[in-house]
Amino acid sequence: MPTVLIIDDNAAVSMALDVLFSLHDIATLSATSPEEGLALLASGDIDLVICDMNFSADTTSGDEGRALFGAIRARHPDLPVILLTAWTHLDAAVDLVKLGAADYLSKPWNDDRLVATVRNLLELGQANRSLARRSARERRERSALAQQYDLRGFIWQDPATERVLHLACQVARADVAVLITGPNGAGKERIADIIQANSAVATGPFVVLNCGALPADLIEAELFGADAGAYTGATKGRDGKFEAADGGTLFLDEIGNLPLAGQIKLLRVLETGRFERLGSNRERQVKVRVISATNADLPAMIRTGTFREDLFYRLNVIEVRLPALAERAGDILPLANSFLTNGKTLGTAAQAQLAAHAWPGNVRELKNVMARACLLAPGSEIGAGDLGLPAAASVAPLFDPELGREDIEAALARGVVAQAATDLGLSRQALYRRMERLGIARA
Repeated sequence: MPTVLIIDDNAAVSMALDVLFSLHDIATLSATSPEEGLALLASGDIDLVICDMNFSADTTSGDEGRALFGAIRARHPDLPVILLTAWTHLDAAVDLVKLGAADYLSKPWNDDRLVATVRNLLELGQANRSLARRSARERRERSALAQQYDLRGFIWQDPATERVLHLACQVARADVAVLITGPNGAGKERIADIIQANSAVATGPFVVLNCGALPADLIEAELFGADAGAYTGATKGRDGKFEAADGGTLFLDEIGNLPLAGQIKLLRVLETGRFERLGSNRERQVKVRVISATNADLPAMIRTGTFREDLFYRLNVIEVRLPALAERAGDILPLANSFLTNGKTLGTAAQAQLAAHAWPGNVRELKNVMARACLLAPGSEIGAGDLGLPAAASVAPLFDPELGREDIEAALARGVVAQAATDLGLSRQALYRRMERLGIARA
């Protein structure tokens, strides 16, 4: 049961409020002086304070209430405080509301309004405390993860990203192939680097090959090497990526672009650790941990015959799916701040626009936007106009009294987050913010 502390030198006021709140399952504690009220606050769990503005006889200045409010704020900065006074013209009470007091009501009060105000503040306080506890727990979990594993300076805050990191670190020590899936620019190579850094071959080489950045006729030579004369221009023998990665990790990005001939040879290397250079009949033996990544739909490619099914299952012993940046909105501002240079800071309007943008280019797009803004912003603070992003057509408010937990949970039960956001008339980022505020876990 929530508890309200009433600080008023008039016992009749405390008794009337106690009777009123008891009818609504709200417990009360009473104090007749600021000192007694502060002592009760220090000794028990109080959810809300209702306090008078004047305690001395023939005093209407409000100075005592102002001092009491300051003391409460100093000790309990998040505790909601409602001010009660018989002097409706008292400017001090209005000033305190501007400084953070939850409300200002005159005596005699309206019972319905007071109860509604108290209920709303108690619910908001409970939500704030739940959010604070959740945020503190997530901070502890992030700190513990960073202390336990080498995360290579990875920056994140969103729980969805943390789940990816947990999985990546969990499978890092196992000698199995890992397939990292996710859109371009999301940070798949960073996840591969983290897996390598926490693996049994962490001291070995970490070799990267982007299969989408080379012509198809050169990929095999890049992978397996080539003897002199193996192809036009090959005037001397060269090592391939497998040889370079021997004793370490080979990261094959955009694996969906590997031609079928290369897929056959790659499958054999994964199964036996043996391969031949182009133009050579001599087998070579290597011990390499293979991590691959793709933004392609490999099962669809299997159905069309452009990707081998046996290779897919060999590469996909463990799949680590890295969501798009829009699906881990909690990462946007920490990443944006990490990209700041030249002593720049992000203004409030810029932060709101960053949070509202869809980020089709993911982290790579965000990094480029911040680099441009840091160079072109005329002042030390980056404004929304300095980002060069299209203005959001409509940014939903953070809180909508018409939209509650039941509405959101019902929408989520009907489908995925993207569909739920559409059904509720929200952007996906706005829906995530509401879910976090209400303590609704992401699927």
